[in-house]
Amino acid sequence: MSEKILVLDDEKEIAEVIALYLRNEGYEVEVAHTGLEALKKVEENPPKLALLDVMLPDIEGFRVLQKIREKYRFPVIMLTAKTEDGDKITGLTLGADDYIAKPFNPLELVARVKAQLRRYMKYNGGEKAASENIIDFAGLVMNRDTHECIYNERELMLTPIEFDILWLLCENRGKVISSEQLFEQIWKEKYFKNSNNTVMVHIRHLREKMGDNRRKSDFIKTVWGVGYKVEK
Repeated sequence: MSEKILVLDDEKEIAEVIALYLRNEGYEVEVAHTGLEALKKVEENPPKLALLDVMLPDIEGFRVLQKIREKYRFPVIMLTAKTEDGDKITGLTLGADDYIAKPFNPLELVARVKAQLRRYMKYNGGEKAASENIIDFAGLVMNRDTHECIYNERELMLTPIEFDILWLLCENRGKVISSEQLFEQIWKEKYFKNSNNTVMVHIRHLREKMGDNRRKSDFIKTVWGVGYKVEK
């Protein structure tokens, strides 16, 4: 039996495009265009995952999320044209599992859905994992025990150094890590001026591996004159 996904978006064209891509992957999809309609569908037959738009004609998507979290723990991904950090923090604080800004690539959205469902089914199906050895957010899954790294449903072949750099940045997501900190924590050597070039080369390789054929990934942000960070 395929997993059921609820798509809430007041823009019917966007909702139908999302539904089309998800149905092509074998998911059962229910569509709602208002917050109250979505809450009714959840109450009648809870989905395995919900995609919620923030800006709605009746009640705000954050309010829908609040009501869902009073009773249900299935994954929720927020969809919004608003990209301010305050909106991201609000959604994550209220219990959202992921956050995708419009306009988005439908294939990336599908990958995020798969990642959240995989995580949800794993942790709710009795399979135990040491949480301190797993990083799972924003389409990225890293396992420090097995050295596996999957990004948007694609396995990345990382060197041990690349893996450790990405792990350190993700473990401290939202914080800026300087080149000096990266070098001394990863290479376990004293930092000198030319050590920055070593860090830059490895960051570039990571971005290339996390990107696609058209462009490098912007998952790792450069804070000029300070260092690198991964967004929350």
